[in-house]
Amino acid sequence: MIGFLKPAAYISPLSKDKIDKEYKRYRLQLFLTAYIGYMAYYFVRSTLALAKPELLKDGFSMTQVGLLGSGLAVTYGLSKFIMGNISDRSNPRYFLAIGLILSALCNLLVPSFMTFGAIFVLMLLNGWVQGMGWPPCGRIMTHWFSDGERGTKMAIWNTAHNVGAGILPLIVIIGVALFGQWHGLFYVPAACAIIVAIFVLIAGRDVPQSVGLPPIEVYRNDYPSKDVEHDLTDREQEMTGRQILFDYVLVNKYVWFMALANVFVYCVRYGVLNWAPTYLTKVKHFSNWYSSLGFAFFELAAIPGTILIGWLSDKYFSGRRSPLGFISMIIIALGMVVYWQSENQIVTMISLGVIGFMIYGPVMLIGVAALDLVPKKAGGTAAGFTGLFGYFFGTMGAEALMGYLVQNWGWDSGFIMLIISSFLAAGFFVLSWNVHRKN
Repeated sequence: MIGFLKPAAYISPLSKDKIDKEYKRYRLQLFLTAYIGYMAYYFVRSTLALAKPELLKDGFSMTQVGLLGSGLAVTYGLSKFIMGNISDRSNPRYFLAIGLILSALCNLLVPSFMTFGAIFVLMLLNGWVQGMGWPPCGRIMTHWFSDGERGTKMAIWNTAHNVGAGILPLIVIIGVALFGQWHGLFYVPAACAIIVAIFVLIAGRDVPQSVGLPPIEVYRNDYPSKDVEHDLTDREQEMTGRQILFDYVLVNKYVWFMALANVFVYCVRYGVLNWAPTYLTKVKHFSNWYSSLGFAFFELAAIPGTILIGWLSDKYFSGRRSPLGFISMIIIALGMVVYWQSENQIVTMISLGVIGFMIYGPVMLIGVAALDLVPKKAGGTAAGFTGLFGYFFGTMGAEALMGYLVQNWGWDSGFIMLIISSFLAAGFFVLSWNVHRKN
């Protein structure tokens, strides 16, 4: 492994009188690094969704546009799994920043290659380097925030998805205005991402021991249950990639249940989100402004919803993530029916907001459950494994299958698929209903 990507060396412990002050400072600093860093990943991931109406105007078919999104999703899913395993053995400070810079470069190149084949290749590459975003953030969150607070803290961090994608339309408007054409929607978000990458390099750190602090479990006196740690004698021990994968991830049936639930959660998430501008413009006859507003509303409505669901899972469900995942998916299915059938503009926007309010809860809960179910040195791999299923199968269904169904059988067939996916996700949450009950 490249030298600077290796985990940072541990340094001599600080004196006891400095630990509390330094821990509080670093916890805030590292949380902001993970939050702002991952937020910027969405500046250079979601641009394709906003570019879809323009690509259709330029002669791309609905199926081709769906394939572009699928290409990004498939390589992202593979990368999140593979990079998750590498990230478990890497310094998140550099891992996070490098992926962000490379993703920005992919976006900068899109307007120069306006053929389907060229953009498809760029989306494949972008998906791969996007896979370098979640795993290092997962490493930060598992090492700086303990088991008993992780649901709430991860819920707050998870809103970085929504803030990034929610303010992207505003950045895009600025980009289009500055460059006088829609190609500007790729340029300005990429520039913002590079600036954030520089911030990550400055503010980022590795594990607490790399700055002279004790492990988070020691600091907070909050240890995970033995069944999760598999009697690992030293939870700070770095493990090999093979050990992480075969001893702690692939043998855990609940990680598999979370991965399968993720297929259908992501199908719903991206089936609604990535097609919202197109659906609202072509079917509901919203203006481009209102369709972009609907995209932002979906993302921003998720912020209070995600935080509420994460807090409830810690406070009232004893660390169990699945019950709230089940409830969320049932509400989403009902909201989907209203979004699909409503002829009223306000009701359509409200129903889209309800779906957005609820959908990122299950997304976040699956990620937290993956971290909960394995030792913290294996968290990136477990989260990457669930992400592999979500993006490889779920988002491919949301993009390629949705585009194919809509083109050949109309929007009704697409919505039926999304509603069925909601109920299937709820079913897999039921299979892990009581997992991770606190001792």
